[in-house]
Amino acid sequence: MKILQHGLFCKGYWGGLQDGNYDPQTITSVQTLKANMGLGPNGYVQPKIFKAILTMDAYTLVTGGSEKVRSVQQWLNGRYTNRTSFFIIPSDGIFSRDVQKALYLAIQFELGMTDDQATGVFGPGTQAGLRSHPLSTGSSGIWVQLFSAAAVFNGKAKFLGSDGYKYEEASFSTAFNSALSGYVSAFQSFSELPVTGNVDFATWCQALVSTGDPNRPGTAADCITTVTDARAAALRAAEYKIVGRYLDERSSSTPLNKQIQPGELDTIFRNGLSVFPISQYYGGEVGYFTYTQGYADALGAHAAAVRYGFDAGTVIYFAVDYDATQLEIESHIIPYFRGVVAGLLSQGKRYVHGVYGSRNVCIEVTKFTYSRWSFVSGMSTGFSGNMGFPLPENWSFNQIQTIRVGAGGGAIEIDKNIHKAGTDYGVSSVNNPSSSLNAFIAYIERIYGLALSYSSNRSPSQLVVEFLRHEEYNNFEWQQLIGGVDEGFVRHVKNAGIVMIRHVRDPFYGIDLNVAHLGATCNGLYVSSPPAHPLSVISAGDVTGWAGDLMTFYGEWRRDVDAYPSGHTYCMEKLAKVSDAGTFKLRDLIEDADGHNLAKMLRAGTHIVEAMDVYYQNNGYLSRFGHFFADRFETVTTGRVVANLALTDNNLPIIAAGRIYLINSTGGWPTLLPSALPTAELDEFVNGFVDTLEAKVAEEEFRLRKLRAEGKI
Repeated sequence: MKILQHGLFCKGYWGGLQDGNYDPQTITSVQTLKANMGLGPNGYVQPKIFKAILTMDAYTLVTGGSEKVRSVQQWLNGRYTNRTSFFIIPSDGIFSRDVQKALYLAIQFELGMTDDQATGVFGPGTQAGLRSHPLSTGSSGIWVQLFSAAAVFNGKAKFLGSDGYKYEEASFSTAFNSALSGYVSAFQSFSELPVTGNVDFATWCQALVSTGDPNRPGTAADCITTVTDARAAALRAAEYKIVGRYLDERSSSTPLNKQIQPGELDTIFRNGLSVFPISQYYGGEVGYFTYTQGYADALGAHAAAVRYGFDAGTVIYFAVDYDATQLEIESHIIPYFRGVVAGLLSQGKRYVHGVYGSRNVCIEVTKFTYSRWSFVSGMSTGFSGNMGFPLPENWSFNQIQTIRVGAGGGAIEIDKNIHKAGTDYGVSSVNNPSSSLNAFIAYIERIYGLALSYSSNRSPSQLVVEFLRHEEYNNFEWQQLIGGVDEGFVRHVKNAGIVMIRHVRDPFYGIDLNVAHLGATCNGLYVSSPPAHPLSVISAGDVTGWAGDLMTFYGEWRRDVDAYPSGHTYCMEKLAKVSDAGTFKLRDLIEDADGHNLAKMLRAGTHIVEAMDVYYQNNGYLSRFGHFFADRFETVTTGRVVANLALTDNNLPIIAAGRIYLINSTGGWPTLLPSALPTAELDEFVNGFVDTLEAKVAEEEFRLRKLRAEGKI
């Protein structure tokens, strides 16, 4: 009895003496506990109740829990506790592995399985039984309850509406009404299932297990085997369109020779397939994952991707190939990916990081490092990171089944993937030359024409610059900063068959500009109202351009501060250079200036095609730095004030949080923030930035005078 009373006390239910007497206070505590579990509020303590009291499980709503999830947990306890193989689950509002197993048991009980037959595993018997229980509007009873429970556990479902993405949320119900049908449609859309609003076998599977129906057709694959012409033909015949291949491997005692082979990319492209690159040097145990290792892996992946000719903006998926727990994700996986971010940034931001791993790994890595896309190891159904977690919102591929495709010389073993439409389509060519200015403006004109015919509450010019940024600058951080892109318009453009232009040759310096960064800068400044006092406030639009680049560059200086104690010297030697290394190259500064100048024209009422034509075809770009500096900074003196604000102003929380991320991602975690620097040291760095801008303006003016003297303008 004392053990019972002490257990109740530890759970917060006991307010009297632990004297071993089953008195009214003890009975009241037991009744309250059982009511919270979802059981009848009597004072009897059955063995399962005693066991539950001695666990660490909670039976009241905890921080981060959902009342909807808790109501289902209580219902499961109340309905199935009398079954021998069913033990009391938490009623804390948190979906977990134990809760998922409880739902499997409930389904098996309702299918008529005995306690010995019910294993809590989503096996062949359970799957066969579910085929006999389709649901549609008007259905009612226990099977609606079980599916709606699974729907609640899966959380919000995202679907593409006529005016962009919307969300539906399910409620626990006994009736399959229009609300549940709406959720099912959204869930099917998000999961890449045929959208019917009815629950068929594939929808049951998708709601219950990380693979969904493993036998459903896939259009993407990944493999460690070289793709030859015969194998590529077999993949195409089986309706695969995208294949994931490994960039590199380090020497080991048992090399797999899994990396892309010489000539293989040409073979893949020649056969009408595209490819997405994967980086996995090891990644099979927690000890591998450190910040230093992530940095090193990013450098290796970058070098390999450059060697193969992958163009800037390509997403590289870095792999976590084991069942990382939440604690391991926090202690090792996140630091590893922070190292990946820093490593890619150090090489000039040419490539974008994605993540491969369990659902929870993908969710957490995206949350803390803003990975562009998630490649989910859904095939690992027993991973704790796949049980009790929904598909990540940014999923692009879900790996669901290992199969063999083709025969004879064309046979190849692959992991079949479901591809999420509108996400990462891989690349269908490499070593692409930068587009000419004329081709780029014609490209903008075609997109603008589609924007004019598209129904939206956003201006056609805004739709165009959103499209330009959507591949690289539409993660959660950017959505918080300046809003998301119109996904419907993105699909509208892609359905029209327009081929993306990702780089354009600058006519002044002859270097390749990143169209996505140019579009993101312009978009940010176009939708962000200029501050009322531009010399005393930093706006979200600034952060999408020059201020964001300055923040990352500051982090880079702090990383290298032992070799460069003077921030001014660091700016003079590292800032706005043509070299591919570093986070704030000349290319970035040009994109910042052009994005700023174009956005000013858009705000004045000029549409995007006219603005591009005036700016690039009528010599507007020849004074890009002069216009940018005068409009945003005015003078050298005020420019230093504005640049200092970019590094220290906390007027907007989203900017302050973004600054910390950008600085730390290049400098290492954690990095000394500007506000912690002695004033003189920060002033040196800021002065170096402004002096570099002033030098670019002077250089520009000199070249203009020369061109005029030669009669060329």
